[in-house]
Amino acid sequence: MLAQENDRRVYPRLPAPKGTIVAWQSSTKRLVSAVDNFGLGGLYIRTPDPPATGTFIQLLLDAPTGDVRARAAVQRSRPQEGMGVKFVAMEQQDRARFAGWLRTLSA
Repeated sequence: MLAQENDRRVYPRLPAPKGTIVAWQSSTKRLVSAVDNFGLGGLYIRTPDPPATGTFIQLLLDAPTGDVRARAAVQRSRPQEGMGVKFVAMEQQDRARFAGWLRTLSA
């Protein structure tokens, strides 16, 4: 099933460097969680109690290239595991910082 999910992705995912974390909040939660993988389209966030699919969340990722802020929608929610989120809004400068970090990781 994972291969089918990957086939639908517009942007490839990369494993996140060990220790990568993201601060995120929904309308009812505020947490800091580990990032499993990411790409220009979104992230997979490890959290034991993820919000439901369809929930919108705010993200703050501390990248080596600078802070990256984004709004995302939960695409997959797996209790006790985490959530796959899709970016739905990101300022141009945040996207540039994030893309720069991804380029260095994929090189």
